[in-house]
Amino acid sequence: MNVISDHDGELLVRTARSVVREYIETGKRMALSDEIKSRFSFNSGVFVTLNKGENLRGCIGFPTPDRKLYQSLVDASISSATEDPRFLPVKYDELNKIIFEVTVLTPPEVVKVQDPSEYPSKIRVGRDGLIVKWEFGSGLLLPQVPVEYGWNEEEFLDHTCEKAGAPSGHWKQKGTVILRFEGIVFKETEPDGSAIRVNL
Repeated sequence: MNVISDHDGELLVRTARSVVREYIETGKRMALSDEIKSRFSFNSGVFVTLNKGENLRGCIGFPTPDRKLYQSLVDASISSATEDPRFLPVKYDELNKIIFEVTVLTPPEVVKVQDPSEYPSKIRVGRDGLIVKWEFGSGLLLPQVPVEYGWNEEEFLDHTCEKAGAPSGHWKQKGTVILRFEGIVFKETEPDGSAIRVNL
């Protein structure tokens, strides 16, 4: 994982907001500066989360490091604001009420166990995000989610199964694959305010 400084985090969050503002206002994708491109030219997964007050307003991203971070950041920012199927697209006059959050991901790795009952001991709330894959799909929850809801490891596994469209205890089934990853989280302290690193 490339080291992400606090300054980098500020840049990522500011860029996410600028990209969304430009896209909502003009329908065009913002051209990034050479500084942003060179600083974030390594491959990485990333998620962009939008919160309005206490409520989620959009969250979309890319779990695997298939592309350059700056490319994925632009796509995730626009998608979280305009393409999250759970919400209507963000309107321009909402932007001053929305807090932007960017999570940079480590590459997901399969959690290896002899028996599914070992999974809770192999993951840690406050460090890991999870991906559950089963025969009918997959689901992902970021590392900050179980912390925000006060879940333990088993509850985290249950809810990630539900996100994948599976029954809550489906992680106990032999055919289910669990992957974990870590995330570096930066979020605005207030709408369009400075960005801080979130310690989970």
